[in-house]
Amino acid sequence: MSLFYKLAISMGLVVMISNYLVQFPIKYLGLSEILTYGAFSYPITFLITDLANRAYGKIVARRIVYIGFFIGVFLTLLVSTNFSDLISIRIAIGSGVAFFIAQNIDVGIFDKLRNKTWYIAPLISSIFGSIVDTFLFFSISFYSTGIPWVSLAFGDLFVKLFIALSMLIPFRLLLSSIKDISGKRISRAR
Repeated sequence: MSLFYKLAISMGLVVMISNYLVQFPIKYLGLSEILTYGAFSYPITFLITDLANRAYGKIVARRIVYIGFFIGVFLTLLVSTNFSDLISIRIAIGSGVAFFIAQNIDVGIFDKLRNKTWYIAPLISSIFGSIVDTFLFFSISFYSTGIPWVSLAFGDLFVKLFIALSMLIPFRLLLSSIKDISGKRISRAR
């Protein structure tokens, strides 16, 4: 299986898992009002997008986002959406809208910064993508439901930013095993 299909399928699976996990607040250490389990898995989507962008460029990276979007939304509707529960439906809609917009922002920013030092593009694009994704998702999914969505959004964002920083490690490790769109191996010094 090619890198393209591995990235696209991984994207869809991570979206579906994150949409399921976001329904469960962390009930330890008083975090139930500020954090859900989805905050830990979702930032992996930015790693996938950034690897795709580095390997193939922005056009193919967007294709992976679109395929991941359709797989993720389909699996979310199939696996974790309770159609008799309005919040569950809003989570599916919020996830789709936030994912689509944030991932496209990530692709655009990464592409503009791709020739900078190796960590600049994935870090900056993931930070901006995470901010947009978090506030779109939580406002669409939980606004006016009685769920403390603002505090959940800030808790979620804090974790996403921490994980975005942590995702630089696998990004750097995987750089040597992918080729950029010119067909040349990515330089370790970049």
